[in-house]
Amino acid sequence: MKISATSITNANAGALLAEGAAAIGRGDLEVDLAAVTEVDTAAIALLLEWQRQAVSRGGRLAFSGVPADIASLAKLYGVDGLLSLGENHGT
Repeated sequence: MKISATSITNANAGALLAEGAAAIGRGDLEVDLAAVTEVDTAAIALLLEWQRQAVSRGGRLAFSGVPADIASLAKLYGVDGLLSLGENHGT
């Protein structure tokens, strides 16, 4: 699933949650975040929920194009390992 939104914030996280849930339901476990340039803490909650949904279906999400801000927030909150962001983030 390619995220076309340039931001993931509290303002649009609900809509993105539904979009991601539908993609995960179709078996799309690759998430391209390259277009995202603005985030807040809602982005981390969203990614964690998507990952939870994928795991509950026996899969695991693979993230690409991860903005440095998301990687930094995930590390700050100690959830970078749960999201398996690895080194797939921008600088």
